[in-house]
Amino acid sequence: MDRFSLARLLRQGFSGHSGWGAQWRAPEAPLAAYDVVIVGGGGHGLATAYYLAREHNIRRVAVIERGWIGGGNTGRNTTIIRSNYLMPESAGLYDHSMKLWRTLSRELNYNVMYSPRGVMMLAHNVHDVQVSMRHIHANRLAGVDNEWLTPAQAKAFCPPLNIGGDLRYPVLGAALQRRGGTARHDAVAWGFARAASALGVDIIQNCAVTGLARDAAGAISGVETTRGNIATRKVGVVAAGHTSVVMGMAGVRLPLESYPLQALVSEPVKPAFPCVVMSNTIHAYISQSDKGEMVIGAGTDAYVSYSQTGGLHIATQTLDAICELVPQFRRLRMLRNWGGIVDLSPDRSPILSKTDVPGLYVNCGWGTGGFKATPGSGNLFAHTVAHDEPHPINAPFSLARFDTGRLIDEAAAAAVAH
Repeated sequence: MDRFSLARLLRQGFSGHSGWGAQWRAPEAPLAAYDVVIVGGGGHGLATAYYLAREHNIRRVAVIERGWIGGGNTGRNTTIIRSNYLMPESAGLYDHSMKLWRTLSRELNYNVMYSPRGVMMLAHNVHDVQVSMRHIHANRLAGVDNEWLTPAQAKAFCPPLNIGGDLRYPVLGAALQRRGGTARHDAVAWGFARAASALGVDIIQNCAVTGLARDAAGAISGVETTRGNIATRKVGVVAAGHTSVVMGMAGVRLPLESYPLQALVSEPVKPAFPCVVMSNTIHAYISQSDKGEMVIGAGTDAYVSYSQTGGLHIATQTLDAICELVPQFRRLRMLRNWGGIVDLSPDRSPILSKTDVPGLYVNCGWGTGGFKATPGSGNLFAHTVAHDEPHPINAPFSLARFDTGRLIDEAAAAAVAH
Protein backbone atom coordinates (compact mmCIF):
# COMPACT_ATOMS: atom_id res chain seq x y z
CA MET A 1 0.00 0.00 0.00
CA ASP A 2 1.49 3.37 -0.95
CA ARG A 3 1.58 6.23 1.52
CA PHE A 4 -1.19 8.11 -0.25
CA SER A 5 -3.74 5.29 -0.06
CA LEU A 6 -2.70 4.76 3.56
CA ALA A 7 -3.38 8.43 4.24
CA ARG A 8 -6.84 8.04 2.72
CA LEU A 9 -7.54 5.08 5.02
CA LEU A 10 -6.48 7.12 8.03
CA ARG A 11 -8.71 10.04 7.08
CA GLN A 12 -11.71 7.77 6.58
CA GLY A 13 -11.19 5.83 9.81
CA PHE A 14 -10.25 2.25 10.58
CA SER A 15 -9.45 -0.12 13.40
CA GLY A 16 -5.86 -1.28 13.45
CA HIS A 17 -6.40 -4.61 15.25
CA SER A 18 -4.67 -6.60 12.50
CA GLY A 19 -1.68 -4.41 11.77
CA TRP A 20 -2.26 -1.56 9.33
CA GLY A 21 -4.87 -3.47 7.34
CA ALA A 22 -8.27 -1.81 7.10
CA GLN A 23 -10.86 -3.43 9.37
CA TRP A 24 -13.97 -1.44 8.50
CA ARG A 25 -16.95 -0.70 10.71
CA ALA A 26 -20.01 1.20 9.61
CA PRO A 27 -20.52 4.37 11.66
CA GLU A 28 -23.78 3.12 13.10
CA ALA A 29 -22.46 -0.32 14.09
CA PRO A 30 -22.01 -1.04 17.83
CA LEU A 31 -18.40 -1.52 18.88
CA ALA A 32 -17.02 -4.46 20.84
CA ALA A 33 -16.05 -4.63 24.50
CA TYR A 34 -12.53 -3.72 25.57
CA ASP A 35 -10.49 -4.04 28.75
CA VAL A 36 -9.39 -0.40 28.44
CA VAL A 37 -10.55 2.51 26.30
CA ILE A 38 -8.20 5.46 25.82
CA VAL A 39 -9.95 8.69 24.85
CA GLY A 40 -7.58 10.76 22.73
CA GLY A 41 -5.43 9.69 19.80
CA GLY A 42 -2.53 12.06 20.31
CA GLY A 43 0.98 11.18 21.37
CA HIS A 44 0.13 10.59 25.05
CA GLY A 45 -2.93 8.47 24.31
CA LEU A 46 -1.18 6.31 21.72
CA ALA A 47 1.85 5.93 24.00
CA THR A 48 -0.43 4.82 26.84
CA ALA A 49 -2.03 2.18 24.62
CA TYR A 50 1.37 0.95 23.44
CA TYR A 51 2.77 0.54 26.95
CA LEU A 52 -0.45 -1.11 28.17
CA ALA A 53 0.02 -3.75 25.49
CA ARG A 54 3.80 -4.07 25.66
CA GLU A 55 4.55 -3.82 29.37
CA HIS A 56 1.30 -4.95 30.99
CA ASN A 57 0.04 -7.41 28.36
CA ILE A 58 -3.33 -5.64 28.19
CA ARG A 59 -4.08 -5.84 24.48
CA ARG A 60 -7.84 -5.49 24.30
CA VAL A 61 -7.38 -1.73 24.15
CA ALA A 62 -9.18 0.80 21.97
CA VAL A 63 -7.90 4.31 21.28
CA ILE A 64 -10.76 6.51 20.13
CA GLU A 65 -10.12 9.86 18.47
CA ARG A 66 -12.74 12.34 17.31
CA GLY A 67 -10.51 13.47 14.43
CA TRP A 68 -7.39 11.76 13.17
CA ILE A 69 -4.41 10.48 15.12
CA GLY A 70 -1.89 13.18 15.95
CA GLY A 71 -4.20 15.90 14.66
CA GLY A 72 -4.46 17.83 17.91
CA ASN A 73 -1.69 19.28 20.06
CA THR A 74 0.71 16.55 18.95
CA GLY A 75 0.72 18.16 15.52
CA ARG A 76 0.85 21.70 16.93
CA ASN A 77 3.94 21.94 19.08
CA THR A 78 7.50 23.13 18.84
CA THR A 79 9.08 19.71 19.36
CA ILE A 80 11.38 20.64 22.28
CA ILE A 81 12.64 17.90 24.60
CA ARG A 82 14.35 18.61 27.92
CA SER A 83 14.29 17.51 31.54
CA ASN A 84 16.04 20.39 33.35
CA TYR A 85 13.05 21.29 35.53
CA LEU A 86 13.63 22.75 38.97
CA MET A 87 11.25 20.86 41.27
CA PRO A 88 12.48 17.33 42.09
CA GLU A 89 9.10 15.80 41.19
CA SER A 90 9.17 17.49 37.77
CA ALA A 91 12.80 16.61 37.13
CA GLY A 92 12.05 12.96 37.93
CA LEU A 93 9.05 12.88 35.63
CA TYR A 94 10.70 14.54 32.64
CA ASP A 95 14.01 12.72 33.03
CA HIS A 96 12.13 9.42 33.00
CA SER A 97 10.76 10.52 29.65
CA MET A 98 14.17 11.69 28.45
CA LYS A 99 15.63 8.23 29.04
CA LEU A 100 12.86 6.69 26.94
CA TRP A 101 13.43 9.19 24.11
CA ARG A 102 17.01 8.00 23.66
CA THR A 103 16.01 4.54 22.43
CA LEU A 104 12.48 5.23 21.23
CA SER A 105 13.16 5.01 17.48
CA ARG A 106 14.80 1.63 17.89
CA GLU A 107 12.09 0.34 20.20
CA LEU A 108 9.25 1.40 17.90
CA ASN A 109 11.20 0.56 14.73
CA TYR A 110 10.16 3.97 13.49
CA ASN A 111 12.33 7.06 13.18
CA VAL A 112 10.90 9.71 15.49
CA MET A 113 13.85 11.97 14.54
CA TYR A 114 15.04 12.48 18.08
CA SER A 115 17.97 14.88 17.90
CA PRO A 116 19.86 15.65 21.16
CA ARG A 117 21.28 18.90 19.82
CA GLY A 118 21.15 20.73 23.16
CA VAL A 119 18.71 23.17 24.78
CA MET A 120 20.19 26.50 25.85
CA MET A 121 18.24 28.82 28.17
CA LEU A 122 19.46 32.43 28.12
CA ALA A 123 20.00 34.76 31.05
CA HIS A 124 19.51 38.49 30.44
CA ASN A 125 19.89 40.12 33.87
CA VAL A 126 21.31 39.49 37.32
CA HIS A 127 18.12 37.82 38.48
CA ASP A 128 18.21 35.47 35.47
CA VAL A 129 21.81 34.53 36.27
CA GLN A 130 20.99 33.77 39.90
CA VAL A 131 17.92 31.72 38.97
CA SER A 132 19.91 29.81 36.35
CA MET A 133 22.65 28.96 38.83
CA ARG A 134 20.08 27.75 41.34
CA HIS A 135 18.48 25.71 38.58
CA ILE A 136 21.78 24.13 37.55
CA HIS A 137 22.71 23.16 41.11
CA ALA A 138 19.25 21.69 41.77
CA ASN A 139 19.43 19.65 38.57
CA ARG A 140 22.84 18.28 39.40
CA LEU A 141 21.66 17.24 42.86
CA ALA A 142 18.78 15.41 41.16
CA GLY A 143 21.15 13.67 38.72
CA VAL A 144 20.02 15.76 35.75
CA ASP A 145 22.68 17.31 33.50
CA ASN A 146 22.82 21.10 33.24
CA GLU A 147 25.75 23.49 32.94
CA TRP A 148 26.53 27.22 32.85
CA LEU A 149 27.94 28.94 29.76
CA THR A 150 29.47 32.39 29.56
CA PRO A 151 28.26 34.64 26.73
CA ALA A 152 31.32 33.70 24.66
CA GLN A 153 30.70 29.98 25.27
CA ALA A 154 27.02 30.41 24.35
CA LYS A 155 28.09 32.09 21.12
CA ALA A 156 30.53 29.27 20.37
CA PHE A 157 27.81 26.67 20.94
CA CYS A 158 25.28 28.63 18.83
CA PRO A 159 27.16 30.89 16.35
CA PRO A 160 24.06 32.74 15.02
CA LEU A 161 23.28 34.06 18.52
CA ASN A 162 23.78 37.80 18.99
CA ILE A 163 25.64 38.58 22.21
CA GLY A 164 26.39 42.23 21.41
CA GLY A 165 26.13 44.86 24.12
CA ASP A 166 23.50 46.93 22.29
CA LEU A 167 20.69 44.43 22.84
CA ARG A 168 17.62 45.49 24.78
CA TYR A 169 18.04 42.20 26.69
CA PRO A 170 21.79 41.48 26.63
CA VAL A 171 22.93 37.87 26.91
CA LEU A 172 24.77 37.45 30.22
CA GLY A 173 25.13 33.68 29.92
CA ALA A 174 23.08 30.54 29.45
CA ALA A 175 22.17 27.22 31.06
CA LEU A 176 22.72 24.30 28.71
CA GLN A 177 21.30 20.79 28.82
CA ARG A 178 23.24 18.90 26.18
CA ARG A 179 20.89 15.89 26.26
CA GLY A 180 17.98 18.15 25.34
CA GLY A 181 16.89 18.62 21.78
CA THR A 182 13.98 17.97 19.45
CA ALA A 183 11.95 15.21 17.83
CA ARG A 184 9.41 15.24 15.04
CA HIS A 185 5.94 15.60 16.56
CA ASP A 186 3.80 13.70 14.04
CA ALA A 187 6.41 10.93 13.70
CA VAL A 188 6.03 10.23 17.42
CA ALA A 189 2.28 9.73 17.02
CA TRP A 190 2.72 7.53 13.95
CA GLY A 191 5.44 5.47 15.60
CA PHE A 192 3.38 4.73 18.70
CA ALA A 193 0.27 4.11 16.57
CA ARG A 194 1.97 1.55 14.37
CA ALA A 195 3.66 -0.22 17.27
CA ALA A 196 0.45 -0.33 19.33
CA SER A 197 -1.53 -1.59 16.37
CA ALA A 198 0.97 -4.39 15.81
CA LEU A 199 0.38 -5.48 19.42
CA GLY A 200 -3.39 -5.73 18.89
CA VAL A 201 -4.61 -2.27 19.89
CA ASP A 202 -7.57 -0.90 17.92
CA ILE A 203 -7.27 2.70 16.75
CA ILE A 204 -10.66 4.15 15.91
CA GLN A 205 -10.65 7.56 14.26
CA ASN A 206 -13.51 9.96 13.50
CA CYS A 207 -15.16 8.71 16.67
CA ALA A 208 -16.22 11.35 19.18
CA VAL A 209 -17.18 10.59 22.78
CA THR A 210 -20.74 11.58 23.64
CA GLY A 211 -21.02 10.06 27.11
CA LEU A 212 -19.41 7.94 29.82
CA ALA A 213 -21.68 5.17 31.12
CA ARG A 214 -21.66 4.12 34.79
CA ASP A 215 -23.20 1.14 36.53
CA ALA A 216 -25.43 1.10 39.60
CA ALA A 217 -22.39 1.33 41.89
CA GLY A 218 -21.11 4.40 40.03
CA ALA A 219 -18.19 2.65 38.33
CA ILE A 220 -17.37 3.06 34.65
CA SER A 221 -19.22 0.56 32.47
CA GLY A 222 -18.75 1.92 28.97
CA VAL A 223 -18.21 4.77 26.55
CA GLU A 224 -20.88 6.23 24.29
CA THR A 225 -19.59 7.46 20.94
CA THR A 226 -20.84 8.75 17.62
CA ARG A 227 -20.08 5.31 16.16
CA GLY A 228 -21.81 3.22 18.80
CA ASN A 229 -21.34 2.16 22.41
CA ILE A 230 -18.25 0.46 23.82
CA ALA A 231 -18.38 -1.72 26.92
CA THR A 232 -15.36 -1.33 29.20
CA ARG A 233 -14.48 -1.19 32.88
CA LYS A 234 -11.56 1.22 32.48
CA VAL A 235 -11.35 4.54 30.65
CA GLY A 236 -8.24 6.73 30.43
CA VAL A 237 -8.94 10.29 29.26
CA VAL A 238 -6.02 11.95 27.44
CA ALA A 239 -7.74 14.59 25.33
CA ALA A 240 -5.60 17.73 25.48
CA GLY A 241 -7.67 20.90 25.40
CA HIS A 242 -10.95 19.06 25.94
CA THR A 243 -10.26 16.80 28.92
CA SER A 244 -12.62 18.79 31.15
CA VAL A 245 -15.45 18.31 28.65
CA VAL A 246 -15.02 14.52 28.58
CA MET A 247 -14.53 14.20 32.33
CA GLY A 248 -17.65 16.28 32.91
CA MET A 249 -19.64 13.48 31.29
CA ALA A 250 -18.87 11.39 34.38
CA GLY A 251 -19.56 14.25 36.77
CA VAL A 252 -15.86 14.89 37.45
CA ARG A 253 -14.86 18.53 37.59
CA LEU A 254 -11.18 19.28 36.95
CA PRO A 255 -9.17 22.32 38.09
CA LEU A 256 -8.16 23.25 34.54
CA GLU A 257 -8.16 26.33 32.34
CA SER A 258 -7.58 26.21 28.58
CA TYR A 259 -5.50 28.80 26.74
CA PRO A 260 -4.24 29.27 23.18
CA LEU A 261 -0.49 28.78 22.82
CA GLN A 262 1.00 30.24 19.67
CA ALA A 263 3.87 29.12 17.47
CA LEU A 264 5.00 29.59 13.88
CA VAL A 265 7.50 28.37 11.31
CA SER A 266 9.49 30.25 8.70
CA GLU A 267 10.09 29.33 5.11
CA PRO A 268 12.58 26.43 4.91
CA VAL A 269 16.28 27.18 4.50
CA LYS A 270 19.49 25.18 4.60
CA PRO A 271 20.80 24.16 8.05
CA ALA A 272 21.66 27.37 9.89
CA PHE A 273 20.70 26.92 13.55
CA PRO A 274 22.41 24.13 15.51
CA CYS A 275 20.43 23.87 18.76
CA VAL A 276 17.38 25.04 20.70
CA VAL A 277 17.57 28.51 22.24
CA MET A 278 15.02 29.62 24.83
CA SER A 279 14.56 32.87 26.71
CA ASN A 280 12.21 33.01 29.67
CA THR A 281 12.57 36.77 30.10
CA ILE A 282 11.40 37.66 26.60
CA HIS A 283 9.43 34.41 26.28
CA ALA A 284 10.61 33.19 22.93
CA TYR A 285 12.34 30.05 21.71
CA ILE A 286 13.69 28.88 18.38
CA SER A 287 15.11 25.80 16.70
CA GLN A 288 15.35 24.49 13.14
CA SER A 289 13.28 21.54 11.95
CA ASP A 290 14.50 18.71 9.74
CA LYS A 291 12.60 20.34 6.87
CA GLY A 292 14.64 23.53 7.31
CA GLU A 293 11.96 25.70 8.89
CA MET A 294 12.78 27.92 11.84
CA VAL A 295 10.37 26.77 14.54
CA ILE A 296 9.49 29.68 16.81
CA GLY A 297 7.32 29.49 19.90
CA ALA A 298 5.61 32.21 21.90
CA GLY A 299 3.75 32.29 25.18
CA THR A 300 0.19 31.56 26.11
CA ASP A 301 -2.46 34.19 25.55
CA ALA A 302 -3.64 36.04 28.63
CA TYR A 303 -7.25 34.93 28.28
CA VAL A 304 -9.08 31.61 28.42
CA SER A 305 -10.13 30.38 25.00
CA TYR A 306 -10.46 27.36 22.71
CA SER A 307 -9.21 29.47 19.78
CA GLN A 308 -6.51 27.92 17.61
CA THR A 309 -5.26 31.31 16.44
CA GLY A 310 -4.63 33.55 19.47
CA GLY A 311 -3.83 37.23 19.69
CA LEU A 312 -1.60 38.65 16.95
CA HIS A 313 0.36 40.81 19.37
CA ILE A 314 1.73 37.72 21.15
CA ALA A 315 3.43 36.41 18.00
CA THR A 316 4.57 39.92 17.02
CA GLN A 317 6.37 40.47 20.34
CA THR A 318 8.04 37.08 20.03
CA LEU A 319 9.26 37.78 16.50
CA ASP A 320 10.68 41.15 17.58
CA ALA A 321 12.71 39.36 20.24
CA ILE A 322 13.89 36.59 17.91
CA CYS A 323 15.00 39.11 15.28
CA GLU A 324 17.11 40.87 17.91
CA LEU A 325 18.66 37.65 19.21
CA VAL A 326 19.29 36.24 15.72
CA PRO A 327 19.51 39.25 13.34
CA GLN A 328 20.34 37.17 10.27
CA PHE A 329 16.80 35.77 10.33
CA ARG A 330 15.12 39.17 9.89
CA ARG A 331 14.59 38.59 6.17
CA LEU A 332 13.00 35.17 6.58
CA ARG A 333 9.31 35.01 5.74
CA MET A 334 6.76 33.34 7.94
CA LEU A 335 5.33 30.19 6.38
CA ARG A 336 2.45 29.55 8.80
CA ASN A 337 1.40 30.16 12.37
CA TRP A 338 -1.13 28.53 14.67
CA GLY A 339 -2.38 28.23 18.21
CA GLY A 340 -2.63 24.97 20.12
CA ILE A 341 -4.92 24.56 23.11
CA VAL A 342 -3.16 23.88 26.39
CA ASP A 343 -4.75 22.85 29.67
CA LEU A 344 -3.23 24.54 32.69
CA SER A 345 -3.70 23.27 36.23
CA PRO A 346 -3.51 25.64 39.23
CA ASP A 347 0.15 24.77 39.85
CA ARG A 348 0.98 24.51 36.14
CA SER A 349 2.02 20.87 36.52
CA PRO A 350 0.38 17.81 34.97
CA ILE A 351 -2.27 15.55 36.47
CA LEU A 352 -1.71 11.79 36.02
CA SER A 353 -4.21 10.22 38.33
CA LYS A 354 -7.02 7.85 39.08
CA THR A 355 -10.25 9.59 40.03
CA ASP A 356 -13.00 9.07 42.58
CA VAL A 357 -14.99 7.31 39.85
CA PRO A 358 -13.87 3.65 39.82
CA GLY A 359 -12.33 2.79 36.47
CA LEU A 360 -11.82 6.40 35.35
CA TYR A 361 -8.31 7.83 34.96
CA VAL A 362 -7.08 11.18 33.73
CA ASN A 363 -3.91 12.49 32.11
CA CYS A 364 -4.02 16.26 31.59
CA GLY A 365 -2.81 19.70 32.67
CA TRP A 366 0.55 19.50 30.89
CA GLY A 367 0.32 23.07 29.68
CA THR A 368 3.35 23.77 27.53
CA GLY A 369 5.32 20.72 28.70
CA GLY A 370 3.32 17.95 27.08
CA PHE A 371 5.33 16.95 24.02
CA LYS A 372 8.65 16.39 25.78
CA ALA A 373 6.90 14.07 28.24
CA THR A 374 5.16 11.90 25.61
CA PRO A 375 6.85 8.51 26.14
CA GLY A 376 7.20 8.99 29.91
CA SER A 377 3.60 10.13 30.25
CA GLY A 378 2.31 7.12 28.32
CA ASN A 379 4.54 4.75 30.25
CA LEU A 380 3.47 6.04 33.67
CA PHE A 381 -0.20 6.46 32.79
CA ALA A 382 -0.30 2.88 31.48
CA HIS A 383 1.08 1.70 34.83
CA THR A 384 -1.57 3.71 36.68
CA VAL A 385 -4.41 2.31 34.55
CA ALA A 386 -3.13 -1.27 34.64
CA HIS A 387 -2.55 -1.39 38.41
CA ASP A 388 -5.17 1.11 39.57
CA GLU A 389 -2.32 2.79 41.44
CA PRO A 390 0.23 5.37 40.32
CA HIS A 391 3.86 4.63 39.65
CA PRO A 392 6.12 6.25 42.32
CA ILE A 393 7.28 8.81 39.72
CA ASN A 394 3.81 10.12 38.95
CA ALA A 395 2.32 9.61 42.43
CA PRO A 396 2.93 13.30 43.37
CA PHE A 397 0.90 14.39 40.33
CA SER A 398 -2.43 13.06 41.56
CA LEU A 399 -5.66 15.01 41.82
CA ALA A 400 -5.43 14.66 45.60
CA ARG A 401 -2.67 17.27 45.79
CA PHE A 402 -5.21 20.02 45.27
CA ASP A 403 -6.94 18.87 48.48
CA THR A 404 -3.79 18.36 50.53
CA GLY A 405 -1.99 21.46 49.29
CA ARG A 406 1.14 19.56 48.21
CA LEU A 407 1.38 21.48 44.94
CA ILE A 408 4.22 21.27 42.43
CA ASP A 409 4.38 24.86 41.28
CA GLU A 410 6.99 24.55 38.56
CA ALA A 411 5.98 27.79 36.84
CA ALA A 412 6.49 29.88 39.97
CA ALA A 413 9.71 28.05 40.86
CA ALA A 414 11.35 28.16 37.43
CA ALA A 415 9.65 31.26 35.99
CA VAL A 416 8.41 29.32 32.96
CA ALA A 417 6.64 26.02 32.39
CA HIS A 418 7.90 25.29 28.86
